[in-house]
Amino acid sequence: MDVGSPHSTVGVSIIGAGERGVYFVGTRMAEIAAETGFRIVGVHDALPDRARFAAEHLDAIYASCGIDHRVRVFDDLDEAVGTVAVNLVLVTTHTDAHRRPVEAAIAAGKRVYLDKPISVTLDDALAIREAEERAGSSIMMGFTRRYERPWIEAARLAHTGAIGDPQMVLLRSVIPYTRYLQLWHRDNARSGGALNDKGSHHFDVLNWIAGAPAVSVSAVGGRSSIFTPDPDAPARCSECDRTCPYRRHETLVDRFEGVGRVANPSWSRARNIEHRNDNCVYLPGSDIDDHAVVSVRYANGMSACLFFAIFGPWAEDQETLEIVGSTGRLRMERHSGEIDLVADHGHRRETICFQDPDRGSTHFGADLQLVRTLRRFYGGEKPPVGVAEGVASLRMVLAAQKSLRENGQPINPQTLEAVQ
Repeated sequence: MDVGSPHSTVGVSIIGAGERGVYFVGTRMAEIAAETGFRIVGVHDALPDRARFAAEHLDAIYASCGIDHRVRVFDDLDEAVGTVAVNLVLVTTHTDAHRRPVEAAIAAGKRVYLDKPISVTLDDALAIREAEERAGSSIMMGFTRRYERPWIEAARLAHTGAIGDPQMVLLRSVIPYTRYLQLWHRDNARSGGALNDKGSHHFDVLNWIAGAPAVSVSAVGGRSSIFTPDPDAPARCSECDRTCPYRRHETLVDRFEGVGRVANPSWSRARNIEHRNDNCVYLPGSDIDDHAVVSVRYANGMSACLFFAIFGPWAEDQETLEIVGSTGRLRMERHSGEIDLVADHGHRRETICFQDPDRGSTHFGADLQLVRTLRRFYGGEKPPVGVAEGVASLRMVLAAQKSLRENGQPINPQTLEAVQ
């Protein structure tokens, strides 16, 4: 196969048939398969019915694009990564289950895409890094801001002197992501919590802007009283007749992000908490944090702050990035994609807008760009973000969580050690 030709087909296996792997990345793959040559050979999931529904969903998209292709259901991991027709493996399992499929895919000689966060534990993250180093083949990671044009442009401006040398960064993320209490993310051992699943994006952005290692992380916050456990509440939204602003698939953010309905019956039928996607936000047993203010100091002197909450209201300014440099500042708003740039000590100001036809797609077009980047990655191009950045982001997450437990004490993320 000519991996450099955009017209050659590339066989893909998806490990983890959930929303991210199938209904975001996999769906975008099938939608632009004529452009990229991606053919999803099969999917594998711990729940066979979820994998079957996923295959049927992808079959329908290929058919709608006029491509005669059928997606298989792989019965086990070895088949999913070992099948000869598979060239590229996407790992989109629960975060605590990333290590085994990554190691198996690398051992089988496949190219690997790993969704963020890299893992829950530093031990698993370092094992993934070691597997990559042994194979001598890069792993591409899915920190979506690295594929989203306004974030890319903001980083470029910061790195090319448009505002002088970056001195301070504020990343504000006030998002209505109560879904973290409704899905498997509610269990810190499976997901690393909201600070890992969503905050990993943010810490990666801060590291990207700084271009230097973080040497001190301190955090305050934790779990608010908003979601005080209620043992009398119904276990899940589908069994509840209460009036609730957090009802899964009916919130404004769910509708906006294309998850205004259950993707397939496997979620409705699931009885285990970790397999459902509409657990009550008041269901006892969740142990994740829901907000934090995290301060970071970098080795090059840059300071940064993450202002984070998952109980924010739906609003068009829910995620913003502000960078203050020695001669100016920029402020980027994710929803509009606009960058307000003040330069030359205030003598110049402009608004940078992006006319991007893909912005109406998932993650403001980032998933389509990710898929196109995956094709170039398979052809030999260095990925824009990988395991090294994944490990660095996880170190920040773990340092922030340790600081939360220690009443805001500063933690050097570089001194954290894996727990064998």
